[in-house]
Amino acid sequence: MSEVNNPKNRTLTLERTFEAPIALVWEAWTQPEHVAQWWGPKGMETKVLEHDFKVGGNWKYAMRMPDGNEFIADGVYSEIVMHKKIVSTANFKPMTEGVEIQAIFNADGDKTHFTFNCVHETEEYCKQQEQMGFYNGWGSVFERLHEFLQNS
Repeated sequence: MSEVNNPKNRTLTLERTFEAPIALVWEAWTQPEHVAQWWGPKGMETKVLEHDFKVGGNWKYAMRMPDGNEFIADGVYSEIVMHKKIVSTANFKPMTEGVEIQAIFNADGDKTHFTFNCVHETEEYCKQQEQMGFYNGWGSVFERLHEFLQNS
């Protein structure tokens, strides 16, 4: 494979360890009533419009910003391995479209090591998304997930 098309050059990654057992972290990702509590950056309200959690199933969330504007996030699940991995296409219109997101879970006693990959179509698109605030935005999302898990 050429370096130009190497997925590692088109992937942004965040890693985090949650002080929660893997079953709880998995449930937070897979149950729509839980997803609505933490999905989206701080200050956003999320409404789950569709959540067909199976390979080939669609997900669709509406996120309302504090200023009242709303945008839609959607995708299709392509791989689900219970307590291990969730992979789907993802669009966060109008900012990001045509990416693959990978949520990878690893149990460590009562903790869960979590890796989040966002794979872009091109290296240039990946760099653009990084400059647009990928790490701050998703970091905020996973901080909300951390708070949700601590209160669950």
